[in-house]
Formats: sequence, structure tokens, C-alpha cells
Amino acid sequence: MKKSSLIGIIVIAIAIAVIVSTSSSASSYVTFDEAYAMSETGKESTIHVVGELKKNSAGQIVGVKPSEDRLTVEFILVDDNQKEQTVFLNSPMPSDLMNSDKVVVIGGYKNDRFMADKVLLKCPSKYEETTL
Repeated sequence: MKKSSLIGIIVIAIAIAVIVSTSSSASSYVTFDEAYAMSETGKESTIHVVGELKKNSAGQIVGVKPSEDRLTVEFILVDDNQKEQTVFLNSPMPSDLMNSDKVVVIGGYKNDRFMADKVLLKCPSKYEETTL
């Protein structure tokens, strides 16, 4: 076998290994109902739920409760099906949480409670067009 053929086979094998390893950690966005059903069937990997923070009739965010020591936070997230769910984040509240347009929580259900390992925020101010 030629040396170039051997190198080509090795490169293809590495590419396949990378694709397989990254696809197993990939997750699509689901609703809280779907996330709960996934946890009931034993899916222990991370689940992504996208939604917005709960707002009152005046448009103010409600239901955000940092702990007294500010090391954890609970907040109410409303998914695309308008289901409200309390989310527990075992880390300090992200600084832009109250300014975010959309919130993605990554985690899973434990004892009927959504436990977020990570929170991703989309802040509208970063994407607004400015005039020069």
C-alpha cells in the first residue's frame, strides 16, 4: 500500500471519529413537556430548552430569585408552548439574565425539577442595528 493511501485512510478515520464524538453530545431544542418525557425514559444527557423569562402584565420580569448568598438562582422560564417551569441554576445569576430576550437552559429534570447546568442568553441590544 502506498504511503499516501495510508495517510488518506488515517485522515478519514480521524474525521469519522470527530463527527461521531460531536454528534453524540449534540442536542436540539425541546419544550419542557418533551424534556420531562425524555427524563422519564431515562435520557440522562443534556437537554436544551429555549424560552423567555416570565413577565407580568406590565412587561416586567417576575420570578427571579437569587439565593441569599448569591451562589444559586431560581427563575421561571416560559417555553414555546407557553408552559411555565421553575429552573434551578447551581451557579451565580448571569449578569445579563434580566436583559435577555431569549434564554436557553441546558440540563435535565431531577425529582420533577429542571436543573440547569448551563444558561445561554441572547441579548437584543447586541443585535440591534445602530446608525452612524
